Formats: sequence, structure tokens, C-alpha cells
Amino acid sequence: MRLLIVVIASVACLWIIWSAIYFGLSRLLGRYSLIAADLSAAEAAVKLAPSDAEAYGAKASVLGLSTSVEESAATLERAIALRPDDYFLWLQLALLRDRDHDSAGAFSAFNEAVRLAPFYAEPRWQRGNLLLRMGHYDEAFADLSQAAGSNPELFPTLIDLAWGLSKGDVALTEQLAQIDNKKKRITFAKFLAQKGKGAEAMAQFRAAGAVPEDIKRELVEQLINKNAFKEAFDVWRASQESSGGKTSVPSIYDGGFEGPLSFDDAGFSWRIPRKPAGATMSLDSSQPHSGSKDLRIEFAGESNPGVPLISQLVLIEPSARYKINFAARSQDVVSGGLPVVVASDAGPGRKILGKSASLPKGTSEWQVFSFEFTAPPATPAVVLTLQREACTSAPCPVFGAISLDSFSIEQLK
Repeated sequence: MRLLIVVIASVACLWIIWSAIYFGLSRLLGRYSLIAADLSAAEAAVKLAPSDAEAYGAKASVLGLSTSVEESAATLERAIALRPDDYFLWLQLALLRDRDHDSAGAFSAFNEAVRLAPFYAEPRWQRGNLLLRMGHYDEAFADLSQAAGSNPELFPTLIDLAWGLSKGDVALTEQLAQIDNKKKRITFAKFLAQKGKGAEAMAQFRAAGAVPEDIKRELVEQLINKNAFKEAFDVWRASQESSGGKTSVPSIYDGGFEGPLSFDDAGFSWRIPRKPAGATMSLDSSQPHSGSKDLRIEFAGESNPGVPLISQLVLIEPSARYKINFAARSQDVVSGGLPVVVASDAGPGRKILGKSASLPKGTSEWQVFSFEFTAPPATPAVVLTLQREACTSAPCPVFGAISLDSFSIEQLK
């Protein structure tokens, strides 16, 4: 009797070992078949483990790439029969049936996938897309919104779907996408800014309430890129005034360079390159024209004419006439292309509207410069730029230093 028990136990152990080997080999072949799209490997995996749903799932995936949808779906159904509570198998079957234009069969399989994984984003998102194509818009957006709630990365796509379906109707898009909280409103504001809907983006931005500074900067940049300058200025001004700065229209922000230098700013303050070619910029308090500081720019040779050294976007009224004032002084400046301050249209093309006289060569004390320009009828903003004039020959180096201070703008009657 003892010998019989030992034999039975040994046989059972061997059977378990061989089953584990066959099962492991089947899984290995199944994974290989998916990587290599090898149907023979998938079939071998099924033979080794005919009761393993994963082997049939791998075979169905490979069949879906190489043969008819019907055969792939039939193989998936066999996998589901072995593991009926696997939402992913139902999801695969639904996608296959949808690919085969079997909307009813796909919807039924999607329902099972959603039932088994009610809080997962993918089943609801795919079912929502099917419902959308079937014309069941309310049910579709209910699914899509819940999926986006589970996976926020889907929300921009949800807005895009609603935007397309509503043919660009902002109110209907807001309703369909269920934009009802701060995070959604910020995302919608960014979307509207990208579409050039500045006023509508601002409305969503205001409705969102308190917004992080990095989000404000991103929205400002998007609005500026779409030439929605007034709306971008409103967002930027709100950020500046919340930190103690005061701005008005028209005005040159920090025209006396009293604040710290801000590199690569995307708003309406001075835009100063972090590493300007052939130049070094710093704030100097040794001999300002007004206030306590001025901007000092030291040239060390190479500096491309026409490339902005510093610039600022300034909001103005279309068709109005303006005067730009500033002070400058030079120290040992030598160049065939002297610095000049230019006002250009902020829109496409950057047409030059006016410019100052060239800043002096050699060494000079503070001098006040002024120039006037008239804004075109469709120009709500200008770009004020310090750049070098073109040289008559190349190369065109520049040496020495200039100091700038006391920038202002005034509207002329």
C-alpha cells in the first residue's frame, strides 16, 4: 500500500511538472507569436495548452493580422468560453466585430466588457465611439465623458470630438463634453486658444477661477500665437497684478528696467534671449537715466543685424498714432551696423511701422530718442525691438556697450 501511494504521488508530481512545462512553453510561444506575427507559433501554443484562454487570445490576435476577421472572432469566442470574466477578451471581440461592420455584435461585446470593468476607461471609450458612429450622441458622450474621467489624457480628444460634431459651436461643445469643473475649463480654454477663439478662451479661463501660473503662461503663449493679443494681455495682466505689478493700455512694461531680468518671457514684459549671440546683458545701477537701474548691453564682436536683442509686445489701438520715447548712451561703440529701436506690426509679416535714429557711435552721455508711428487698421499690438541695422559689407561685428532706460509710449491726438 505504501509503495502504491509513493507511485501515485510520483506520477502526480511528474504530471504537474510536465503540465507546468507545457503551460510555460505555451505562454512563451504565445508571446513570441504576437511579437513575430507567427501563426504557426500561436497554433503550437494552443496545442500545448488547449484549455488556456491566453493561448487562444494570442492566436486570435495573429489571425486578425493575417486572415479573415470571422476566423479571428471565432477563436476569441473560444477564449471567452474558457475565461468568460475577462473584460479584455470581450473588448478584443468587440473591436473585431466593429471592424467587420457588425455594429450590433460589437455593441453587445462592448456591453460585456463595460459590465466586467465598469471603471476602466478603454471599454467605455470604445463603446462611446461606436455609439457616436451609430448616431446615439447622448449615450455616446455619457460613455466618453466617464472614460475621460477615468483617464484624463482622453479629455482633449473628447473636446475635439465634441467640437467636430458641433461644427465649432462653443456652447454645444461645452455641453457635449460636460465641461463642468476647473480642470476641464482650463483644458477647454487651451483648446479654444489653439482654435483662435480668444474671447471664448478667456470666458472659460475666468470661469475656472484661480489658475496656476504655469497654466497662465501657457495660455498666454497660445493666445499670442493665434494673434489674440487682447485676450492674452488680460490673462497676463491678471497674473502681474496678482503679484503686485500694475499695467495699463497702452504702456511699456518696466520701461525703466527696475525689475529683475526675465529670460524667454512669453508675455508682455521684456523678452531677453538667455544666450544672445555676441552680447552680454545685465542690469546696471552705476549711472541710470531714471530710477535706480538701466539695461547694459556689451558687444563682443559677432551679432547678426536684424535679429532682436531685446523686444516687448505692446498692446495698442488700431489706426491710432503713437510716440515711443527712450534714453540711451554709448561706450566705445564701433560698428558699421549700429543698434536701433524698431516698432513692427505684431501680426504676420512683422511690417516695420517706425524706428528711431541709430544709437550713437563712440562714447556719449544719456540722450533721449523719440519716434512716431501710425498703427494700421487691423493692428491691435506692436513689437518693440532693439536690433542692429544692416551693414554694407560682411562680416559686420560690433564692439562696445550701450545702456537703455526710460522707455515709454504715448498716444498722440
